[in-house]
Amino acid sequence: MKNFALIGAAGFIAPRHLKAIKDTKNNLVAALDKFDSVGIIDSYFPSADFFTEFERFDRHIDKLRRQGTKVDYVSVCTPNYLHDSHIRFGLRQHADVICEKPLVLNPWNVEALAEIEKETGNKVYNIFQLRLHPSIVALKERVQNGPKDKIYDIDLTYLTSRGHWYFISWKGDESKSGGIATNIGVHFYDMLSWVFGPVKENIVNVHEADRAGGYLVLEQARVRWFLSINYDYIPKEVKSQGKRTYRSLLMNGEEIEFSDGFTELHTHSYQEILNGNGFGLLEALPSIQTVHNIRNAKPIGLVGDYHPFLKTN
Repeated sequence: MKNFALIGAAGFIAPRHLKAIKDTKNNLVAALDKFDSVGIIDSYFPSADFFTEFERFDRHIDKLRRQGTKVDYVSVCTPNYLHDSHIRFGLRQHADVICEKPLVLNPWNVEALAEIEKETGNKVYNIFQLRLHPSIVALKERVQNGPKDKIYDIDLTYLTSRGHWYFISWKGDESKSGGIATNIGVHFYDMLSWVFGPVKENIVNVHEADRAGGYLVLEQARVRWFLSINYDYIPKEVKSQGKRTYRSLLMNGEEIEFSDGFTELHTHSYQEILNGNGFGLLEALPSIQTVHNIRNAKPIGLVGDYHPFLKTN
């Protein structure tokens, strides 16, 4: 049984990490969050110590170590701009770190963390749950077993509606979240390059607070992509079912179904990490570079081969 500490216990994604720690038969010894709405911990680890101040949390982890209770893993579920600092904390506690996407906001942050990995001998793992989704695994095998010179035409659409709160929270602040393409899109760019090869060209048509769209040329694909948190973009047939999220991956006009099957992917990710098969720092670098380039590109507008959803609204 491994001991875990969790930073960011009150956030949206934290329950998936709590469940993953529990389901892999490990133990949470301590959790930290500046917000104290963390009753969810009782459903998983009621004996875990909880802190709202980093300094007391830091002291407690150090005290545990001196008393012979080693923290093996630190799980990071904090706002994106804090990941870098919290990963460094975990490494300096001589723990391995499991961090939510995006791992960091900038490519040079990855390089700096790689140096600390070498200093400490510990590892950083990113949650790339799409790499474990059965449909995406099957797609990768299909492309690998197909003609090496074939170029696929891809339309990626991801719509996940968010209310007004989103723009008031840290997620609406580009300096903290990296903007919409980084915050909700980074694991899709990782999945695309994992399946179709590295990015060769990166064009941004539109990049606004609630939507972004562009065109990627990969080694084996041409990708028109569109992301939005605006409910108005949800197709009518999806709205009629009472749903507020829509995922679509079209390959040469064929729908690759991956809307379902997400509930256990964090647990699967943890199990792979514990088995020594996690996705490390350098595997995160291509997608971090992609979103960094998107964030800093000048949008060209509705020019060229752009995603059809950009014409609506």
